[in-house]
Amino acid sequence: MSAVKNAVVQRFKSICQDRGIATNELANISGVTPSTVYSLFSEERQNVSITTIKILCDGLEISLGEFFSSSEFDSLEQEIK
Repeated sequence: MSAVKNAVVQRFKSICQDRGIATNELANISGVTPSTVYSLFSEERQNVSITTIKILCDGLEISLGEFFSSSEFDSLEQEIK
């Protein structure tokens, strides 16, 4: 799993844990299928679209800015070297 994808997954898991939201509930409140969320969380899937992130953020009633304003993303290494 890429570092960026891992950070996205960890951020969603952290928010859900803080709010007591299960994976199926995240899917339901976001209007996506549970398989979409499970696929996002899967280590086999390498990439995630910003559209999917936005839809899940909408379900959680947070902005993309709030989602990405987190230490998980601040500590990522530079991709271009």
